[in-house]
Amino acid sequence: MVIRPVPSAASRRRRGSLSIDLTVAMGLLVAAVLPLSVSFLRDARALRGQYHRAVALEIVDGEMETLAAGEWRAFPAGQHPYPVKAGAAANLPPGTFTLTVTSNRLRLVWQPADRGQGGPVVREILRPPRPAPAGTSPP
Repeated sequence: MVIRPVPSAASRRRRGSLSIDLTVAMGLLVAAVLPLSVSFLRDARALRGQYHRAVALEIVDGEMETLAAGEWRAFPAGQHPYPVKAGAAANLPPGTFTLTVTSNRLRLVWQPADRGQGGPVVREILRPPRPAPAGTSPP
């Protein structure tokens, strides 16, 4: 059988002081790290939104080039959902691509479904004139 000595009042005070020191140190650590973690989370969300915006910009720019090259003729005047062919669209959050064809403009918009996803991306160009039918002279 092992007999342990009874702790003295001084050793109990030292242990109590150590507990208080550790508690204060943990409180200071939490007070310093908590704002940093909130800042990191906010930055990560902002970077994710900018990534989504960059992907949407690339897709919209590429699709506008295709439309300007003559693909716009397949769409009558008005607003239409626009199907994108880019594989990078899988990296975008839920949203819609919308093409608006007017008498003199083409407008392609990507609108995310939720806020904080990079915001809408809009590209607008003057609509190229329809070519004159073969055998006729332009006015």
